[in-house]
Amino acid sequence: MTGMQVLYFLSQQTMFFAIPLLIVALGGMFSERSGVVNIALEGIMIMGAFVSILFVFFTQDKIHGQWLLILAILIAGLSGLLFSLLHAYASINMKADQIISGTALNMLAPAVAIYVARMIRSVQQIPFKNQFHIRSVPVLGKIPVIGPMLFQNAYITTYIGFGILVVSAIVLYKTRFGLRLRACGEHPQAADAVGISVYKIRYAGVMISGMLGGIGGLVFVVPTSTDFNADVAGYGFLALAVLIFGQWKPWRIFYSALFFGILKTVAAAYSSIPFIKDLTISSEIYKMIPYIATLVVLAFSSRRSQAPRAAGQPYDKSGH
Repeated sequence: MTGMQVLYFLSQQTMFFAIPLLIVALGGMFSERSGVVNIALEGIMIMGAFVSILFVFFTQDKIHGQWLLILAILIAGLSGLLFSLLHAYASINMKADQIISGTALNMLAPAVAIYVARMIRSVQQIPFKNQFHIRSVPVLGKIPVIGPMLFQNAYITTYIGFGILVVSAIVLYKTRFGLRLRACGEHPQAADAVGISVYKIRYAGVMISGMLGGIGGLVFVVPTSTDFNADVAGYGFLALAVLIFGQWKPWRIFYSALFFGILKTVAAAYSSIPFIKDLTISSEIYKMIPYIATLVVLAFSSRRSQAPRAAGQPYDKSGH
C-alpha cells in the first residue's frame, strides 16, 4: 500500500474502534454528570448488543440493508435503557453502593446472554450477515482525501456517533435539562432547594447512559465481527477510561476516544501497517498496548481529574 492508502486504511479502522468508545463514554458522562457512577457500561453494552443481534438474526432474511441496522440500533438503545433501570433503582431508590450495583449488572449481562442464546440455538454464538458495509457514500465518497478517510468502507454507525456527540454537547451545555443534570451532579441539595427533582434527573441520566451504552454495544460488534459471543472485549471499562481522560466533557471525550481508537487499530491491524510490521515485536505486545496506555493515562490524569462532586454519593431527600 502507498502512504496515502495506509492513511485511509488507518482512519477507517480507527472509526470502527473509536465510535463505540465515544458513544458509550458519552453515555457514562450523562450518568455521572447527574451524580450516579455507572461502571455497568460493560454489561449494558453486552445486553444491548445481545438483544439487537438476536433481532438481526431472526429478521435478516426479511429486512435488508441499512433499515435493518437502524431498527437494530433502536432495539439496542431500548434494551440498554431498560437494563440500566436496574442500576438506577438500586443506586437512587435503594441507595445501594453504585460500584457494587454496577458490578452486579456486569456479571448478570453475559450470564443472561449466554443462557438465552443456548436456549434458542444450543450454542452461545449468534451469527449474522454483515450486510451493512458501505463501500462508498454517494457524492461524499468522491471528495479528495476526506472522502476515502470518512466516506469509503464505512458504516452509518460512524455518522450516528458524530451526531450523538453534537447532540450531547448541545443538551449538556445549551438546554435547561443539561443545566439541571450538571447541578444534580455537583450540588444536589442546592438543586433540590430550587425545586428540581434530583431523583428524576438522576433517573434520566442513567437511562440516557443505558440507551447510549446499548447502542455502543451494537456499534462495536457490527463492523468487527459476524457473530456475537456475549462479549465486548472490555470496551465498557475502556469507555470509563475515555470518560475520565476526557474530563466528563463531550469534545474532550471525542479526542480521548480517537486516541484510544488509534491504539486499538494498531493493536488489531499492525500486520497491515508497513513500518510497524517490519519490527520484530510479538503480537501479544501490540494487543496489550491499549490497556497499558489506559493504566498510564489514568495514572497521570487522575490527579487533576475533576469528576462531578456528588458522583457516587446517594442523595437522601429526607435527610436534606
